[in-house]
Amino acid sequence: MWDDAPAMRMTANLLYAVAAVLLLYGAAHYVVHLPIFPLREIQLTGDVAHVTLEQVETVMSGELRGNFFTVDLERARAAFEKLPWIRKVNVRRQWPDRLKVAVVEHQPLARWGSTALVSAQGEVFEAAINTTLPVLQGPDGSAPEVVSRFQEFERLLEPIGRHVVQITMSARRAWVLKLDNGTVLELGRDNLESRLAGFVDAYERTVARLPQPATYIDLRYTNGFAVRSPGLKWDAKKT
Repeated sequence: MWDDAPAMRMTANLLYAVAAVLLLYGAAHYVVHLPIFPLREIQLTGDVAHVTLEQVETVMSGELRGNFFTVDLERARAAFEKLPWIRKVNVRRQWPDRLKVAVVEHQPLARWGSTALVSAQGEVFEAAINTTLPVLQGPDGSAPEVVSRFQEFERLLEPIGRHVVQITMSARRAWVLKLDNGTVLELGRDNLESRLAGFVDAYERTVARLPQPATYIDLRYTNGFAVRSPGLKWDAKKT
């Protein structure tokens, strides 16, 4: 091989090429790590109602490391998703010194228990809000089902102008509703929609005629429901 001049030239050229690539890589690595490409701005996009500038600055100072080229976008995304109200976020670079952060916030549908909120997608999250919202509660992992039932119950109650302010699903999957007039509805475990629909159908000719709102109505009957009202207790049969 050492007497093969063409082979030696080819080997030398290959070594020169490898050396040149390594040199360029080293130079590029050195340049992009220089402090001459600092991140100077974060631009938030999306329908942002709850994320504050102070929270953004906290993420910048506490989580983001490196310059425009070396900042870890995945780490930045994870840091922003830790903020309250953030449902989804996308982070990308914008030359020469900006990160664009596209934010999708949670839209609260109701409170989940006493410490959290839940969205229309059944996603539970923790955040502070002063708005009065319905209260939903159920076993761990049941939020999507409870939210779906809540939306269906609201639809069924619309003809009588009543709204659900509280839903509880027990560990045995028994459902209890509280309406905006204070009435508690015991739905039980089965035939939830048909029981509530029967109550709505009989409402105007029965419960609506009471001198005071019913405090408790048991819908777990095959052919009617039991009503408890101040000074009154009777059964209303569906006709």
